[in-house]
Amino acid sequence: LLVSSMVGKDKIIFATKEDHETPSSAELVADDPDDPYEEQGLILPNGDINWNCPCLGGMASGPCGEQFKSAFSCFHYSSEEIKGSDCVDQFRAMQECMQKYPDLYPQEDENDEKSSKDMEAASMEASAAKEEEGSS
Repeated sequence: LLVSSMVGKDKIIFATKEDHETPSSAELVADDPDDPYEEQGLILPNGDINWNCPCLGGMASGPCGEQFKSAFSCFHYSSEEIKGSDCVDQFRAMQECMQKYPDLYPQEDENDEKSSKDMEAASMEASAAKEEEGSS
């Protein structure tokens, strides 16, 4: 007895003894090394970000997926001396989005929150230093 889910309803498929005795006609397809959906790690051979990498823990999808992609892309492609210092706005937008969904994106405990705020302050200081550097 096999059960598969179809748009909120279960579909029951009965398999007979003969079904199980018949050899499978499924064909195995060789892995395509250029397939970005395969588990190739975070960065694909061409340098692009593999948004389907399990290492991202699903952050690229969900209600804040676009904000995550924007912030992560900015950081990945950043060529600033302090990598990512030009991405403060994108990371802030991502954090603001995540705060709207506390069940999906649980906040850290107080010790972690302090280090998170320290990181944000350091990032903002780097951004301020960059602006100051540009104005002189």
